[in-house]
Amino acid sequence: MDILSAQVGGLLKAHGLMLATAESCTGGGVAQAITDVAGSSAWFERGFITYSNLAKQQMLGVSEATLIRYGAVSEAVVREMVAGALANSAAQVALAVSGIAGPDGGTPDKPVGMVWFAWGLKNGVTHAQRHQINGGRAEVRARSVHLALQGVFDLLGRRTELV
Repeated sequence: MDILSAQVGGLLKAHGLMLATAESCTGGGVAQAITDVAGSSAWFERGFITYSNLAKQQMLGVSEATLIRYGAVSEAVVREMVAGALANSAAQVALAVSGIAGPDGGTPDKPVGMVWFAWGLKNGVTHAQRHQINGGRAEVRARSVHLALQGVFDLLGRRTELV
């Protein structure tokens, strides 16, 4: 994880950008992976750990109506989490992750291991993806951290001019 975190940091630093994270099921795991890299204060602005729906609303401005209609583990919510992280920080890049790590909490429509991710830029471009991750709670969370960081790397790596 350290190598990917450092690579993400290198891209952010090269573009003069700061990152904010909005995490639910990972409980700050992405921020930890980032801050494990020496010098990450040059490109990591802040992290929001919004485990509860109320925290998502209060800290990121996620709409109660969106939470009721789609549930916390949804594309709509992670998109709003990214928007809230960008609006409530000095970052130009944000990522969001919300999922069901298990072992309980899954439903037929949203099984354990279902995780939604979103990555966005201050200029409004946001991408979202759903992943179904197999394994126990620790594996779902660890894989989610990796996928969240990989998404930032991919977003920045395919862009030549950012914000």
